[in-house]
Amino acid sequence: MKFAYTLVYVTDVAASLAFFERAFGLPTRFLHESGAYGEVDTGAGGTTLAFVDHATARDSVEHDYVAADASPQPLGMEIGFTVADVPAAYERAVAAGARPLAAPLTKPWGQTVAYVRCPDGTLVELCTAMG
Repeated sequence: MKFAYTLVYVTDVAASLAFFERAFGLPTRFLHESGAYGEVDTGAGGTTLAFVDHATARDSVEHDYVAADASPQPLGMEIGFTVADVPAAYERAVAAGARPLAAPLTKPWGQTVAYVRCPDGTLVELCTAMG
């Protein structure tokens, strides 16, 4: 088995793609003409980060779910990005419209981490690489 992708269910795929480019520097790799599906270029080779609109997601899953942007609390999962300069990445994300949750902090094991919540409700960790 190989981890292939993460799909984030959102209200507006194009808006999420634009936000991820402004906030994290991840350019749009693909946006379907319907606007219902899009991907960012993560620079991670075969691993894809994609966005799907709620109607398409609910049709595929065949069940309802908690939409991240409708939940007052972040969902119990995150997307993590390693960066060399966590404070700068955190400030960029907040300036782009992310809600600050946890300012950059160096953990006892030496890793610097910060958390933001995207306008579409996605919880994102920004951290230095381990090791």
